[in-house]
Amino acid sequence: MDTWRLKKEGFELSEAARDGNRFLCANGYMGLRGTVEEADKREFPAITLANVYDRYRDRWREPVNAPSCLFVRLSMNGRALRLAEKQPKGHIAEIDYRHGIYRRDTDFGPVRLRSERFVSMAQHHLLADRLRLDIAEDGELEILTGISTDIWDINGPHLFGAAFTKGEALGCLAVTGEKGISVAAAQCIQKDFDAEEAFRQKDDCVIRVLRRRVKRGETLTLSVFAAVCTSLDGEAPDRTAESISIEAKRQGFDACLTAHKAVWEDIWARSEVTVEGDDAAAQALHASQYHLNCIAPRHAHALSIPARGLSGQTYKGAIFWDSEMFFFPMFVYTQPEIARSLLRYRIETLGGALAKAKEYGYRGAYYAWESQEGGAEGCTNFNVVDVFTHRPVRTYFRDKQIHISGDIAYALRKYYEITGDRSLLEEGGARVILECARFYLSRANCRLDAESVEYADVIGPDEYHERVSNNAFTNQIARYCMLSALKLEEIFRDTPDVLRAIRDELKYENDWELLKKASAAIREPVKRDGVTEQFDGYFGLEDCSVETVRGRLADPREYWGGDHGVAGTTQVIKQADVIAMLALFPELYEDGEVAANWAYYEPRTEHGSSLSACMYALTACRIGRLNEAWELFMRTASIDILGGGKEWAGEIYIGGTHPASNGGAWMIAALGFAGLTMRNGIPEVHPNLPAQLTHLRFPITSAGKRYMVDVSREGGRIEPL
Repeated sequence: MDTWRLKKEGFELSEAARDGNRFLCANGYMGLRGTVEEADKREFPAITLANVYDRYRDRWREPVNAPSCLFVRLSMNGRALRLAEKQPKGHIAEIDYRHGIYRRDTDFGPVRLRSERFVSMAQHHLLADRLRLDIAEDGELEILTGISTDIWDINGPHLFGAAFTKGEALGCLAVTGEKGISVAAAQCIQKDFDAEEAFRQKDDCVIRVLRRRVKRGETLTLSVFAAVCTSLDGEAPDRTAESISIEAKRQGFDACLTAHKAVWEDIWARSEVTVEGDDAAAQALHASQYHLNCIAPRHAHALSIPARGLSGQTYKGAIFWDSEMFFFPMFVYTQPEIARSLLRYRIETLGGALAKAKEYGYRGAYYAWESQEGGAEGCTNFNVVDVFTHRPVRTYFRDKQIHISGDIAYALRKYYEITGDRSLLEEGGARVILECARFYLSRANCRLDAESVEYADVIGPDEYHERVSNNAFTNQIARYCMLSALKLEEIFRDTPDVLRAIRDELKYENDWELLKKASAAIREPVKRDGVTEQFDGYFGLEDCSVETVRGRLADPREYWGGDHGVAGTTQVIKQADVIAMLALFPELYEDGEVAANWAYYEPRTEHGSSLSACMYALTACRIGRLNEAWELFMRTASIDILGGGKEWAGEIYIGGTHPASNGGAWMIAALGFAGLTMRNGIPEVHPNLPAQLTHLRFPITSAGKRYMVDVSREGGRIEPL
């Protein structure tokens, strides 16, 4: 098995959406779905842009898809050669994880089309595609290339007033409907054959037409260079896109590809996890790391990663807690500058968090559950549609998932502890932690007849149970946030004036004593036989199996949670909740307590979220349940190969890649199997290698120094690089 490649033979239109995810190419600025060059809307093709949002009428805001600028369509003797129209003699699609290259090999009969394309890691506005056409019969070949705004959108359209230009580079300039952001695309070609050339233009496209009489046995090569820019990048995005595409043509496909590959080689040198003993595991890890690395915002100073990456517009292109809990760990240990960008995004969107807290009548920073540009809340009050009545269902994710602010404070503190770099705290991170702690002070519930601090009417990670009180995870993350605020005194001990200036600016002195008091008074969860109750009253709910609840569904697309969901009155949960708490705070819990909770909650967990399995795997490693950890690891790491995960929430399509699982796969391998941890700023390993593996190696960066972690049956070691 070639663990660096994923191949698929044959074409089925029904699999087009999943294939678009499997074969994604991206570079952090944009994501090109893995559909064939001639694809139409039935196959969900898209070039999804990072941090460019638009709302059409009263529909959900979502990221904008750029004009289609790499499409190529063929016809031979007047017959269209398109996969969706006619089954070919043969078709193979492939993604090269090592270098982020999509390849196809399609035998249409009269023409065999082989292509390779990439979204450049070296020039983040650039896309390139090289096509080789092997001619199998005489005739007239027509090739269409160009730019079109007739594109797939979930809640669009988003591009209006398109203006097209013709010349060496074809051009398109359109604007978004909500904020008037200019989106430009350009395309030019390079060919090794003569052909008649003409242009066609319509309201939604500009097309270059190439015609040539061909003979059997000929091979033609055509390279397409395209560029996408927006007015968020600078002035005159149309001229910039045109310049980039023409310069790429001047350099040639091979030179652009070489530069692209060089960046990928550096990425893998800094992050690759190498495993021996199981080829399927090696391929799955390569897939997971590829899918997370290819969407990292290397081009940006302060940008995060959407929950579905750049694989499309699902989940509104929003930034969730996934960023801090599932993406951050791999990056902080391998490419800390990317972890820094993820956290800078939170620092620079503090204004949105302050505004949201004020909207709800609280002080401090209440971060958006679904953060869009500027930290604006993208989460609506109605996130699910009832599959029977087709009416929107009121959900409370926006209002009640208050753990999001603590999740961000958690990552900010971990960044400092792992990297030893205090500058991020000095440049706004400390302010974020303090404002998040202030929010938890303001949001706390205190009864006159009790001394404890409680958090009522919340939703924890398990979204099937809404509006609960004293969710164990939420209470713990609120406590940790408050303690992290107090910890700043120790972190800034050598420069107390810096912290004092921040506190003075925030008028924080009155809150300092409240933090000490409240953090010590937060209600501890009920425990029964060593098992932590997920929230008040959880143990009193119906205790039944996941399969029992699944059997109550009248429609497989039903949403399990909410007021009328089949799981809401039972102990069946969506994803790791208490277990996530045990995984994120291992120092607070004994092994026996972890084992008791794992044995209780895992059979009651549907794993209805791709965020769930890795938390169970991490805790399984700790307590020696390595067979279960292995199964959960393979489920997590293989998700974007097998195309697993939920694709519908009610009637809402939620398909796409799974960056949280991708990050989770690294977490299981590095933090679980290798047992990587930090003690007093020094990395250590405590191996938990499963029987399926004989060797595990990966690089890390800690406190500015690079190391290689090496784990085998004989034990583990960390060596400087």
